Amino acid sequence: MPLLEIRNLRKSFRSTDSFGGSKGQLVAVDNVSFTLKEGETLGLVGESGCGKSTTGKLIMQLQRADQGQVLFSGTELTGLSSRQMRPYRRQLQMIFQDPFSSLNPRMTVGEILSEPFIIHKLAPGRQIRERVIQLLEKVGLSAEHERRYAHEFSGGQRQRVGIARALAVQPKLIIADEPVSALDLSVQAQILNLLKDIQLEHNLSYLFIAHDLAVIEHVSDRIAVMYLGKIVELTSAADLYRTPLHPYTEALLNAVPIPDPEQPRPAPLSGEIPSPINPPSGCYFHPRCPYADKLCRETSPALIDSGNNHLVACHHSAQVGRYLLQRTTS
Repeated sequence: MPLLEIRNLRKSFRSTDSFGGSKGQLVAVDNVSFTLKEGETLGLVGESGCGKSTTGKLIMQLQRADQGQVLFSGTELTGLSSRQMRPYRRQLQMIFQDPFSSLNPRMTVGEILSEPFIIHKLAPGRQIRERVIQLLEKVGLSAEHERRYAHEFSGGQRQRVGIARALAVQPKLIIADEPVSALDLSVQAQILNLLKDIQLEHNLSYLFIAHDLAVIEHVSDRIAVMYLGKIVELTSAADLYRTPLHPYTEALLNAVPIPDPEQPRPAPLSGEIPSPINPPSGCYFHPRCPYADKLCRETSPALIDSGNNHLVACHHSAQVGRYLLQRTTS
């Protein structure tokens, strides 16, 4: 049984104009399904606004899905009240994208990290400070930091505090929402290595949300690619980087910076991302796709297994694969 199973998850929002009039429904997450095993890291990648963060919040029940199921260790979380969710809050934690806004500016780090122990009754009062100091040391901080406030830390240190807070309740799954996107490259490497070390020590599972494929490659066992609220490709990290089968995945990989600026690169994607309020017919990617034809414009492709558990939603995935193979061997 997978630790986490997402079935046909959908979430829409009512979009309004500046006068409060309705502009239609914005579908942020559209029929998303995937599983996550214990001890595994699943990377969720895509352009800004594709629905990655909304998916994470739906799993955490911070937002409620319009339809679909979220099963954690076989228990369905959708529909549970806040009181019924409390036992699962210990096992499901989230690291937020902006470490500054996710920390209470009026509380010291010691007070922030003490809260999980108090709320979930995980330690008697006299042991809480000792546990807080252990957490700080685990994430590379020290006991002296417990008396400081969030504004007294650097961005990397604040993210370490966020990681410590998530670890306090000894969760089974952590949803990391762009945890290094606002950090310098050297600090990014430190945080990523810290997350991997913690995973090995505690057998944690991660849903790692990012838009940077270089970061996703470093941490993920499998990768799901999202476009306009839909998963368009899902496979192992090795397969995705070696043989991407969706044109959008190919474009994302081509956009990753390389050390040699003189090396020939394929032409970047043309056109703009369609509006999620008024998406195109058929395959959502067809207005920007070099392989698109009449079938793509009229029929939405299903997410199917092309072999080796490599799922792809593309009418021309075989053609994309052959083209990439010819290009890499020529």
